[in-house]
Amino acid sequence: MGIINTKKAPQAIGPYSQGVVVNNLFYSSGQIPLTPNGELVEGGVIEQTHQVFNNLEAVLDEAGASLDTVVKATVFIKDMNDFPVINEVYAEYFGDHKPARSCVEVARLPKDVQVEIEVIALVK
Repeated sequence: MGIINTKKAPQAIGPYSQGVVVNNLFYSSGQIPLTPNGELVEGGVIEQTHQVFNNLEAVLDEAGASLDTVVKATVFIKDMNDFPVINEVYAEYFGDHKPARSCVEVARLPKDVQVEIEVIALVK
């Protein structure tokens, strides 16, 4: 098992890693809209979702994977009413690639953010 750690994404804020590689699969921890310095992104759900994808791209790259190799995404959102906007941003990053996905509204997310996403991807 390989532990993934990059300074291009926020460091884990608890006893976990940014992700792990097992065999040829990368499993990310949930990424929230923190900058690599650990600061919460200003703005609304659109800005937060873009930052989440910036973080996902960084950990995927460190693992030898990319958004093109994602096979499953799980999206956690604070308010299901934000789903259409989050979905638009999501589509910008995945384009024609359409991995399996779940989306769940939750009562609360770490640091009271509006969105968190985790992925499973094939390592190149």
